[in-house]
Amino acid sequence: MKKLFPSLLGGAVCFVAGALTMRATDAPSAVTVPMLRAAQELMGLHFSDAQLDSARREVTDSRSSYEALRKLPIPNGVAPTTVFDPVPLRLRPTGIEKMRVDHGKLPKMGKVTLPSNRDDLAFYTVRQLGELLRTKQVSSEELTKFFLARLKKYDSKLLCVTSLTEDLALQQARQADDEIRRGKYRGPLHGVPFGVKDLFSTKGYKTTWGSVPYKDQTLDEDAAVVTRLRDAGGVLLAKFTLGELAMGDVWYGGMTRSPWDISKGSSGSSAGSASAVAAGLVPYAIGTETLGSIVSPSTACGTTGLRPTYGRISRAGAMALSWSMDKAGPITRSAEDCALVFAALDGLDSRDAATLTVPSNVWPFRYAFDTDLKKLRIGYVKADFDRTYPTKANDQAVLETLRKLGVQLVEIELPKLPAGDMTFLLTAEGAAAFDDLTRSGRDASMVKQDRNAWPNLFRASRFVPAVEYIQAQRARRLLIEELDARIKDLDGYVAPSFSSNLVITNLTGHPAVVVPNGFRPGGLPSTITFTGQLYQEAKLLALAKAYQDATEFDEKHPPLNF
Repeated sequence: MKKLFPSLLGGAVCFVAGALTMRATDAPSAVTVPMLRAAQELMGLHFSDAQLDSARREVTDSRSSYEALRKLPIPNGVAPTTVFDPVPLRLRPTGIEKMRVDHGKLPKMGKVTLPSNRDDLAFYTVRQLGELLRTKQVSSEELTKFFLARLKKYDSKLLCVTSLTEDLALQQARQADDEIRRGKYRGPLHGVPFGVKDLFSTKGYKTTWGSVPYKDQTLDEDAAVVTRLRDAGGVLLAKFTLGELAMGDVWYGGMTRSPWDISKGSSGSSAGSASAVAAGLVPYAIGTETLGSIVSPSTACGTTGLRPTYGRISRAGAMALSWSMDKAGPITRSAEDCALVFAALDGLDSRDAATLTVPSNVWPFRYAFDTDLKKLRIGYVKADFDRTYPTKANDQAVLETLRKLGVQLVEIELPKLPAGDMTFLLTAEGAAAFDDLTRSGRDASMVKQDRNAWPNLFRASRFVPAVEYIQAQRARRLLIEELDARIKDLDGYVAPSFSSNLVITNLTGHPAVVVPNGFRPGGLPSTITFTGQLYQEAKLLALAKAYQDATEFDEKHPPLNF
């Protein structure tokens, strides 16, 4: 060891040698600042003792995860979930994202008319607004000005907007009106306003990632979701807040609020997207989820959010946090609206290799709202429903509603593998994504600096051994296979929104739709989560729509009396 590291002090050499020779049966010694100081010297890092002391606790927690994962029997033949892709971008097939596709038929809807009180338009669904536009009862420019006015009125209380894209929106609205007038109708999103989470790049406007070091950043490209919604005739009104670098609801401008109670945060990290939709400031918005960032704000704000199967929506032009876990999806007021937006976003993209892993037989997405509910076998995680928690009655009522609809409910158990101990994969990938931010010291300007904030988590992740990262990806493969074995004969399953299911399915990449199902003590909304088979968003959304058609929770909206 001394020959390999002649410049290191004796204490550092002892630490490294001990770490490399420690047997699995040895009791691990406490992680200390001198240990980390020695380790960082090996890696050419220069964190202060105070920063190392904060990271020390996270490194200790991570080591506990490594020890838990080491107890798993992982045969030699189990490969990691990451797969090497040797194809350079220039050799990937092009034009596939522009193919014209048929998404099938939507269910019939009754006649839609303008409300006598125009303010009621704020809570019309995407489909209702699209029908008003198609039948020329209202113009896109009128709707755009209406929602822009609401954004300007309520943002000062909700803190949900980073940038209004007003000039672009008016231009796109006038173009939509002209096209609809000439009979060039693009579909149900044509002329309908929307917003995107401010981690998606947009030409001509800032893309701040909600973070102080990037608050003046401009990126000269449109993200894939922005391009696809523009091609569907959408009108981009605003870029919405996210918790700094996609964590929580605190950003450089403050804390985004839930419109149900502005003393409370909207949760995150798709904080502004959920808040704005819930408040009727836009009909729909695009968020992202890596580990709860659509489910959690949808719960705090009472919206319907779809987290699609990993790889189904391109992340090109989006901020990367975890390449193996990031997913983009719509936040709306109904499952049907989620389907409309998902249909426009779904598809292959040569700029995002994850989309190229999607089986060809599941693309394009096709509506399945004519699904016979009586033929569905839906699991429910009995152990989670049986425990005591504040919204148990609301969740139990969901099961009763499904039974009344004729759905066959089947008790299931989730895998017992230690999924929580695999989540350091996210922070390790995040640390790589923001390597320059950490090493430059610019992370010191970020709003949150506590132990559980990104600056410390990124520093601590520098001490994740490569072997442990790969082993966690191999354990993740076991998790994927075990969950599949447990649900392979089901059409989906239902679980409380906050349980081990949230962690498991974000690791396995399964799609989920979170829908309002009542209210918590204190008056804030509650939700339930429907999880589907991989790539089966159509059937999943059909189930969620059936539940929403049988209840009224998706039609509730905050009074906005502030």
